[in-house]
Amino acid sequence: MSDVAFESLTPAEWFRRNKEIAGFSSPSRAMYQTVRELIENALDATENHGILPSIKASIRYVDKDKDLYSIYVEDNGIGIPEEEIPNVFGQIFYSSKYKIKQHRGIFGLGAKMVVLYAQSTSGMPVRVTSSMKGSQYIYTYEISIDTVKNKPVIHSHVRVENKYGWHGTAVKVVLEGNWQYAKSRIEEYFTRTAMITPYAEIILIEPNNEVLRFNRITTIMPKPPVEGLPHPSSIDLESLKQLISRNSDIPLIDFLKENFDGIGDETVREFMKTVGIRASKHVKRLSESELRLLAEKMRQFNGWRRPRADWLSPIGEKILANGILHVLKPEAVFVTTRKPSSYSGHPFIVEAAIAWGGSIMPVDKPILYRYANKVPLLQDEGSDVIRHVIDEVDWSQYKVKFPAPLAVVVHVCSTKIPYASAGKEAIADVPEIEKEVRLAVREVARKLKVYLARKEKEQELLTKYAILRLYTDEVSSALSFVSGVDENVIKGKLEELIKRKLGLDIRAGPPAITSEVGNVAVA
Repeated sequence: MSDVAFESLTPAEWFRRNKEIAGFSSPSRAMYQTVRELIENALDATENHGILPSIKASIRYVDKDKDLYSIYVEDNGIGIPEEEIPNVFGQIFYSSKYKIKQHRGIFGLGAKMVVLYAQSTSGMPVRVTSSMKGSQYIYTYEISIDTVKNKPVIHSHVRVENKYGWHGTAVKVVLEGNWQYAKSRIEEYFTRTAMITPYAEIILIEPNNEVLRFNRITTIMPKPPVEGLPHPSSIDLESLKQLISRNSDIPLIDFLKENFDGIGDETVREFMKTVGIRASKHVKRLSESELRLLAEKMRQFNGWRRPRADWLSPIGEKILANGILHVLKPEAVFVTTRKPSSYSGHPFIVEAAIAWGGSIMPVDKPILYRYANKVPLLQDEGSDVIRHVIDEVDWSQYKVKFPAPLAVVVHVCSTKIPYASAGKEAIADVPEIEKEVRLAVREVARKLKVYLARKEKEQELLTKYAILRLYTDEVSSALSFVSGVDENVIKGKLEELIKRKLGLDIRAGPPAITSEVGNVAVA
């Protein structure tokens, strides 16, 4: 008889025991991760539904001796249905994010990990208050998770009249943290978030009552993503079986057209020639070997259209430029949004920007701001494909001599970000993404090169102008003595001649040097 004991774990219990995987590895990291998860949920609940985000967050001391803090985040989003709140916060792998469209989160796990960490450290349930847009009631739950059953435990449930028409969600949680070590990281997270969401109003009240505020500077928002269909080249056998189980018993050709992205009549006819299965055969009558063949052929077929980008929500050049100007305060910004591409059937878009000069301090290598689905990536920079691309760039080709006041911003949005680890802090080296990042960075670098070349030329002209002006007083005085013409008249004519010969437009004072931000000229 074996002395080895076996046991099964629910997802909740597994993640409770392995909280490091989700980023809750220490009190300081858990504090940062909690803020990040709640802020990202708040932004998804607003901007994805066309609502200009107004987000309030606060971190308060609860018990300094035990390092317990309360973290509170409130948004003005669409709210959560009353009956769904317990499962949304109390059941692992229960989420609205298992759809094919761009989300900040990908696992629907973040809020539940916050609850698990809180009940493991403070023993206190999470408090969730919410109201749907147009609802007559505001409802509040206190919830924890039964990790053995992976089910929510409801400690209290209160419903009150919604007298003022409030809508949104407010979450309060008490947990063990370390503000001293988490402070700089959390503040940096808010700053980087504000840089790509200039349409959001975000306020953070810190434990010492200091306020970090980012005002809304534009009402222009990115177009929200729409829910999409799986691309045929990304399908596997198990996903194919699940799709078939959720459909009625229809002919294979109709099943393919109705359940996958970009399959029309002509495309599906070409594909069926490669499969060897009757197009009219009903999908629920396909054998196991036929299903394996179908999934394999779908991944191999080269005739599929590229995935549509409707389920993506890039920031956009104008919004990105505005955010960078507001936060980094550079001398010049150059931005680009690449056309959609795809990897393994997943659509993605790369956006890049270069900020130069102004308040940016000279550095020995470019300052890098990385984003994935509008989420700032603060950790594991050395493992990120974006960092690898930036380090490979020969910046001297673009007239950059280090130390230089140079910052690079790169945003990758996709229905499936290929993270390098479960911590979601670095993007893996996927060749298609690496190529697009490289092309995007080179594109904005070329714009910077043109700007710097023009700036060099303007500086040369300014130097020549200054030197020639040094002689105008002496020359005009001599000419006035010889000709009898007023010295000031001659001096004015000489200055006009210098300007004309140098090609300068000097209406008042020295010439202004301008730069371009997208298609907007900024002095």
